[in-house]
Amino acid sequence: MNLYAESSAILAWLLDEPSAPVVRRFLADAEIILASDLTLIECDRVLIRAAALGELTESEAADGRARLSDAASHWQIMRIAAEIVDRARQPFPEEPIRTLDAIHMASAMTARTAVAGLKLLSLDDRIRRSAKKLGLQVLPA
Repeated sequence: MNLYAESSAILAWLLDEPSAPVVRRFLADAEIILASDLTLIECDRVLIRAAALGELTESEAADGRARLSDAASHWQIMRIAAEIVDRARQPFPEEPIRTLDAIHMASAMTARTAVAGLKLLSLDDRIRRSAKKLGLQVLPA
């Protein structure tokens, strides 16, 4: 199984939310995991913000960043290249789509052309609906 890992799923895993075991299983079972620079930025920013607001201790946030860094060292990280920017600037089937979500969708669509059988791992309902309309298989089902 090949996955594009969107931020909502990775954050659920990092923050040990109720859906974390399902996300963890998909990540463990994947042969190839692709993620955008945006995934890493969003996840790091959420951890930093949570520590700044006292929702996580500094130690918990540092542990989350270390787990993300370790996991991402085994992933294929997609740069936010001109092709992705151009696609993100266009309409999607399920509008409105937020700016960062459009970058994820454009990244997943670009990745799909290079990686056979790519599936999108996301917990964000808006992204999931739009991805399905674009013909992407979405996990969890």
